[in-house]
Amino acid sequence: MITLHHLNNSRSQRVLSLLEELGIEYEVKRYDRNPKTMLAPASLREVHPLGKSPVITDGALTLAESGAIIEYLVERYGNGRLIPALGTPERLRYTYWLHYAEGSAMPLLLLKLVFDQIEKGPIPFFVRPIARAIVDRVKNSFIQPQIAQHLDYQEAEIGKSTWFAGNEFTAADIQMSFPLEAAAARAGLDASRPKLMAFLDRIHTRPAYQQALERGGAYELLS
Repeated sequence: MITLHHLNNSRSQRVLSLLEELGIEYEVKRYDRNPKTMLAPASLREVHPLGKSPVITDGALTLAESGAIIEYLVERYGNGRLIPALGTPERLRYTYWLHYAEGSAMPLLLLKLVFDQIEKGPIPFFVRPIARAIVDRVKNSFIQPQIAQHLDYQEAEIGKSTWFAGNEFTAADIQMSFPLEAAAARAGLDASRPKLMAFLDRIHTRPAYQQALERGGAYELLS
């Protein structure tokens, strides 16, 4: 039996969606963030040394990292579903977007989250002007322009087909849903990029996504 070690408001929400799409039996073990620090509880380190989520256990196997978990579940339990055939252009696009989500999209969004928290957090009075000037410069000269460039790129790419890998829904779309939800929540993704917003609408109306929300509980994007 697969167990998903599910941290509230985290990347593990999309693993829930994948499990629902595959229609396989699984259990959910819930973990809650510290309400002050928003960090995962120490008990997650008993499952995996890094104490991060998502983590799955499947028999003797313990596996972390969203992309690795998605690849494992699709290859072991998918029976050819949610992944294009080998040797096709769609398979190359599938592999690309599966890794792009965490390798290119999420680092920028995490940087923005960190710098937003620095900007809003307590700063000693005598260094506040300097600290906020540095934060503003980094955000305005690097982080936000880079995010905008990536969103424009994603908008153009999703305009080529219904889904990121082609006209069939795949696990790469589940992987891409998280950075796009994060971008919509805190990085300027809005109706000015209608194809990406339509993609999110298609994701959110899928029965598996709705079922995952029921299993995972309230969902607010934090990391």
